[in-house]
Amino acid sequence: MTRDDTHSPATPDPEPAPHPLLVLDVVGLTPRLLEHMPRLEALARAGAQASLGTVLPAVTCSAQSTFLTGALPAEHGIVGNGWYFRELGEVLLWRQHNGLVGGDKIWDAARRSRPGYSVANICWWYAMGADTDVTVTPRPVYYADGRKEPDCYTRPAELHDELTELLGTFPLFHFWGPGADIESSHWIAEATRHVIATRRPDLALAYLPHLDYDLQRYGPEDPRSHAAAADLDRVLTPLLEDCRSEGRTVVVLSEYGITKVDRPVDINRALRRAGLLEVHTQDGMEYLDPTTSRAFAVADHQIAHVYVRRPEDVETVGKALCGLPGLAELLDERGKKEHGLDHPRSGELVAIAEPDAWFTYYYWLDDARAPDFAQLVEIHRKPGYDPVELLMDPLDPYVKVKAAAALARKKLGLRYRMAVVPLDPTPIRGSHGRLPAHPEDGPVLLCSRPGPLPAQIEATEVKSLLLRLAGLS
Repeated sequence: MTRDDTHSPATPDPEPAPHPLLVLDVVGLTPRLLEHMPRLEALARAGAQASLGTVLPAVTCSAQSTFLTGALPAEHGIVGNGWYFRELGEVLLWRQHNGLVGGDKIWDAARRSRPGYSVANICWWYAMGADTDVTVTPRPVYYADGRKEPDCYTRPAELHDELTELLGTFPLFHFWGPGADIESSHWIAEATRHVIATRRPDLALAYLPHLDYDLQRYGPEDPRSHAAAADLDRVLTPLLEDCRSEGRTVVVLSEYGITKVDRPVDINRALRRAGLLEVHTQDGMEYLDPTTSRAFAVADHQIAHVYVRRPEDVETVGKALCGLPGLAELLDERGKKEHGLDHPRSGELVAIAEPDAWFTYYYWLDDARAPDFAQLVEIHRKPGYDPVELLMDPLDPYVKVKAAAALARKKLGLRYRMAVVPLDPTPIRGSHGRLPAHPEDGPVLLCSRPGPLPAQIEATEVKSLLLRLAGLS
């Protein structure tokens, strides 16, 4: 007998491989800045460009969480870069565990379409504990004697030593603080090149913070900010060339645009003068007492969550803040719902600054009573965001001497205090957090692959766009 091949089952065609992607979060990138970034401008000309809608608050953690989940803060719960953890009685910023982020993550959606879809996260926030295949995130070494030394966390663990041998220790003090500069973004870009070359992830996410620094220090129109954009463009070039050679699509996006400001708003001092905010004193220093305060604010650039302990005090707090110079709007429950911010982690009220203003976290009324951490880079101890950490105190003639002495103690392995941050917030010239008034001042999305994009893509649409570009929807 001969075998009848006409009735044998057909072999199914293999599924096409997902198209590899690199998503670069170039913080602070706007259409206006592209003219100073010829490599990115060329990428957009050859591919596509669209305005990118952001979320309120337009800050890193909220925007990134929306990009990766397709949800607003009301659903994913990331209402800012930090908030008041009511169950702990503490204000905590810059947490790192991905378990804080609700919603369906892009890697979960991708793996439903294609099991085994691989993802690398290089310095996007909430990286630790995420179900990604590769993770690189800043993580200092906290020694038992109180010293803090630069380092990073990686998964897999062996990647740590690979990157350290190749690039040196993660440059933490160039990632934030008075020394923040291009070195950290260069390290991240080169780490991304290494991860892509050695792990070949289907989706690579990389966060590049360089524009955040000088745009806040000097404002978006300052020549030093334009020079920072050009520097970052040069640093990106080898990474973009690698992706072009590999055939990897590059998507460049930003979380927000940074606009010019010149008015700090001391929202907590207003609440204290109204008898609503309480402090406790230790060793002559005043500390915010959130558990007993009738109201206090967690300042986060141009927005502030105002936490009110008793419902009956909400109206009183609103009246106390009404007319505060630099405050544009107070969102109540209805306003929060309209902006997708009606989550239990939000304050009972959400303050929005005027376009040229931003909120300080300061709550003391006399600088002599300020806590010692106020003049340090202490992102985990301050009950609010402090952009002044980017500066050295211009009023202290010995500030550089103090910094040099602190570095000498550090090199000897001794404990040290880098008390160089000023208590005067007025030099800050750039901020964000509000929704942009004009698309040219807002975030932007670029894609290296030619093809039509809508004139504007909403932050909640980024996840579905990336899945389409990957060939998964």
